Amino acid sequence: MRIAVGGIHTECSTYSPVLTTMEDFRFLRGEDLLNANYFDFLDAAGVEHIPLLHARAVPGGPLSPRAYDAFKAEFLERLEDALPLEGLYLAMHGAIKVQGMDDAEGDWISAARDVVGQACPIAVSYDLHGNVSQRIIDQIDIFAAYRTAPHIDTRETMIRAWSMLVDALRHRTHPGVAWAPVPVLLPGECTSTEDEPAKSLYRRLSEVDGRPGILDANLMVGYVWADEPRATACAVVTGLDKEAASKAAEEIAANYWNKRKRFSFGPVTGALDSMLDIAEQATTRPVILADSGDNPTGGGVGDRADVLRALLSRGWRDALIAGIADRPAVEACFAAGEGRTLPLRIGGSLDPSSVVADVTAEVVRLDNPGPAAERQAVVRVDGIEVVLSARRRPYHNIADFRRLGLDPKTVRLLVVKSGYLSPELAPIANPNLMALTEGVVNQDIENLASDRRQRPVFPFDRDFDFEPRSRLSARWSSPAFSRF
Repeated sequence: MRIAVGGIHTECSTYSPVLTTMEDFRFLRGEDLLNANYFDFLDAAGVEHIPLLHARAVPGGPLSPRAYDAFKAEFLERLEDALPLEGLYLAMHGAIKVQGMDDAEGDWISAARDVVGQACPIAVSYDLHGNVSQRIIDQIDIFAAYRTAPHIDTRETMIRAWSMLVDALRHRTHPGVAWAPVPVLLPGECTSTEDEPAKSLYRRLSEVDGRPGILDANLMVGYVWADEPRATACAVVTGLDKEAASKAAEEIAANYWNKRKRFSFGPVTGALDSMLDIAEQATTRPVILADSGDNPTGGGVGDRADVLRALLSRGWRDALIAGIADRPAVEACFAAGEGRTLPLRIGGSLDPSSVVADVTAEVVRLDNPGPAAERQAVVRVDGIEVVLSARRRPYHNIADFRRLGLDPKTVRLLVVKSGYLSPELAPIANPNLMALTEGVVNQDIENLASDRRQRPVFPFDRDFDFEPRSRLSARWSSPAFSRF
């Protein structure tokens, strides 16, 4: 039994002026894919896994057409070379925006369907912050999405999708997909599964899985920083019984709609100055402050120095900012060397509209793993240490700090470009604060430009009625589609 594996995974804010390019992606091909941590579960008796291409990037701005076309061409060539196949598993995100194109995942999956034919089942796994469309649903047989935000079940979700595919092939069953769009678009920061009402809504999904005729139930929050027609929340259910799957999708959608006004931010949240006032009064440590509007894991640019400027204006001491993407500043630090002091402009290297800080900085530490794009520098500006990175990236894991000789647990204030905190940082936050800062993924949702979204949609619109209606995939609802 031959199952091919591949996909493309990133998230693109249509409000970002900084295009995501080919150089922003990391690729897995051949044995590298099969041996990667994310895919090392691909091991089942009687199954030969055919690795194709998997491309993954830190979320950012729209993807350049040149990069997308190159990825897609290589993926399809490898897919054609892998034929014949019994199944195809695609590990996707769901919120890619290719410049000049709507529904990139729909394009990618449809192209894959054209290659493998109608008889080959396709299973996909998604981030719950992905956007789904009828075009996507019509091409697939199996769907599974994350059930946690922060995402701690990425690998488990991939296993769910893959396992359903393997079981369907072994037992010759014919799963299908029903979905129910919900006209709600909320940011991940106020729909975290750590907090109510999302916590209870997602906990119920496993109960739906156990119903007769249901294999896997999903609630998609969608991606609010994509101003495009497919952007929406939805319920997606994989099942063996059309009626049961449709009913479950409508129930999940209705539950989400009915709770829409109850969602709110989990941590203490407010304007930057208000959060810094709280931090100044705190007697505990580390206070962790999330710079939410410039969060690279949500599609933010990551090069704004708003918080640094605010701290300097307050004369703050004992703070660590991790990090600010600024390759020219990193290169200047490397040219100067550790222990040297130099004038430095921090910020605004990617987005000219980003706030910058002109400072005198001491180079505390340099990290050179090899490629220039991977370099990092730690500088000290008065009583504040700042981590500078040559490329856009988050600092969400303790190992990121240890590599640089830093201990986030000991500082008075740790600033990270994040929304809700990562699973490793949240437990040490004392307290956890989120600043409503500027940036291309800012939390002022209702005032985002909304030129292409389908309307009405909450919270952009508030005074309208909605009743969920499920839709089946074309493969499940039409006898014209041959089945595997």
